[in-house]
Parts: sequence; C-alpha cells; structure tokens
Amino acid sequence: MKLPTDAVIATDKVTRYFLVRQTRGDKSAFLARAGYNLENAGKLVDDLRVQLLALDATSLHSTKFGQFYEIRGPLVGPNGVTLQVRSIWMKRGFVRRHEIHYLNPGKIAYYVLRSLH
Repeated sequence: MKLPTDAVIATDKVTRYFLVRQTRGDKSAFLARAGYNLENAGKLVDDLRVQLLALDATSLHSTKFGQFYEIRGPLVGPNGVTLQVRSIWMKRGFVRRHEIHYLNPGKIAYYVLRSLH
C-alpha cells in the first residue's frame, strides 16, 4: 500500500534536529554523507516525501497512539550518494494533519500521518 504523499515534514524539525549535530542520536553525519546540510534542508524534506512515500508501505502494528507502517528503501542525496533508510510512519486517527515525529537515518524514521478517513 502507498501512504499519502502530502505528509508535512516540519522544516524546523529538520533544521533543528536532523541536520544539527546532537550529542546523542546524531543524524547529521549520516545525512551529510549524501550531501544534506542546513543550507539545503528543503531538499531533504522534499526527498523524504518524494522518494520514500513513493515506495510501498507495510503495516506493522497498532497502539493506542496509532497505526505504524514501514517503508524501506534508498534515499538519494543531492551529491548522488544513496543512503539505505528504514522508515517507520505512524497514522494518528485523532490528528488531521501529517507531522514528523522522529528520524534515525539508516535505522528507523518515525513520521506521523493524518487520519486517512
């Protein structure tokens, strides 16, 4: 199944968390290998939406917070380097919008999806 391609991936989450060096759980070094940085943060947002959401999602499990889905696949950066990403997406039934929740490139990326109702 395909997940909606209109997911909102908050730019401030990308620019304050994913692309900024963190003492714990840093993602910026991983993303930098593919050419992502603060100057092209919008490219990362677009690439996550266009490249990952175009792939098939597998339903995983449901919790009181929502339904989880997995998308595995390549993320090709602006310098042409391909990163393998396993992304986990969550559809919250009570939220009528998409929002990014968590990203751990190369391992797990969490996203929150609006209700598909």
